[in-house]
Amino acid sequence: MNDDDAQLLSQVRSLREKGSGPKQIARALGLKPARASALVRRVAHEQQSTAAPAARPVVGCWVNAGWSTGLELSETPDWARADAEGAEDPEAAGFAQVLIARQERASRVTVCGFLVDVYCLGLKDTVGPRVMGGGSLDAYVRDYYQAFDRPPLRIGLEQAQSIVHGGVAYARTLGFEPAPDFAQVSVHLGEPGPAAPRIGFGRQGKPFYINGPRDDARTIVRTLEHTCGEGNYDYILATGPL
Repeated sequence: MNDDDAQLLSQVRSLREKGSGPKQIARALGLKPARASALVRRVAHEQQSTAAPAARPVVGCWVNAGWSTGLELSETPDWARADAEGAEDPEAAGFAQVLIARQERASRVTVCGFLVDVYCLGLKDTVGPRVMGGGSLDAYVRDYYQAFDRPPLRIGLEQAQSIVHGGVAYARTLGFEPAPDFAQVSVHLGEPGPAAPRIGFGRQGKPFYINGPRDDARTIVRTLEHTCGEGNYDYILATGPL
């Protein structure tokens, strides 16, 4: 880039910050409309590439149907109604599989996934960040939710943040930390605002542990005994005796 191009880009940035559109910029700088539009796109690309992950535009957020089974959602009746049919599916109970996609560049998106045990352990696993062409997103969403009988629910960013961060906070009260790469991946999700609705985690308000194949079930139940006390939690062993 020569000095003239650099100066022109600087002028375009300044005019964009003042709210000028491509046609106004073309007139102000004596440029052809096509040239002005190309410079505006270039400035937008630069700003998007340098923006913090959580400041980039959201392309979409999803969660599996049935994520709300057994949770207290009195503060979020719209979320409960949206999942009314899925809540009848016992196979999906206890877990929320959240996916978020943000614009990376004009034709690229970044996707991150979060697997949340909403009954007990909080964030168990993450996926990403993965960068892909925007045209591949629909296929990726289908693959990400292929284990479920119902298609995923499209949700808002605030709901995605509340599920993930709320699940992490709940699990910490029980003595469980999130997956090790949570801090790295969660920057793409962003933090919920101070007025974000509260989700009541646990099954009917009570910790309920369902053991997975890679869990140290004995240690987890011992932790629940310590943090909750006898009779204040439930568990079921789905993969063998304790």
